[in-house]
Amino acid sequence: MNNQLALDHLRKDSKMKLVVDTTVVEWPATDGDVYAQLLRSIVYQQLSGKAAGTIHRRFLELFPDGYPHPDTIQTFDLADLRVVGLSRQKASYIQNVAEYFLEHKLLDRDWTTASDEVILKELTTIKGVGKWTVQMILMFTLQRMDVFPVDDLGIQQAIQQLFSLEELKGRELKKKMQEVAAPWRPYRTVASLYLWRWKDA
Repeated sequence: MNNQLALDHLRKDSKMKLVVDTTVVEWPATDGDVYAQLLRSIVYQQLSGKAAGTIHRRFLELFPDGYPHPDTIQTFDLADLRVVGLSRQKASYIQNVAEYFLEHKLLDRDWTTASDEVILKELTTIKGVGKWTVQMILMFTLQRMDVFPVDDLGIQQAIQQLFSLEELKGRELKKKMQEVAAPWRPYRTVASLYLWRWKDA
């Protein structure tokens, strides 16, 4: 990622300039492993970071080399997966992802050549993988620069606060979010990283 180019662009918006100039963001490293990160994101859904981290570590300990090979997952039943702390639903979603990646021979796929839209459409066909999850993969695993997770609660709250939009809710809020974020293209991923950190600070 060319951080400086992105930040110079975002600073053209006076509101984002305030965020960028008062916030420190560390750029996440990535190994580009879409499959493993999809499984991790399923584990982390709707849990605190600490609890999810513990469950994810126990999940990886099921595998001799610490990597969640899909063919090994297919030999497990739900009880094997639930013993590490996964809910029945999450255990079934993990099996769905493993099955899909094996069936469609996606483990060695070069995702860098596919557009955001193609990846979003393909991965959301897997039961248990929603739009938000794929957007996180696009942002953090594939480091796509212009992803804007309009459904993310943290981004919604940050934009409500930054632009004094507290009175807007639901569809009306999301429409306004798209409008205020339009000038941030093609660096809405970068803007989102700064908004998350700015809100938390």
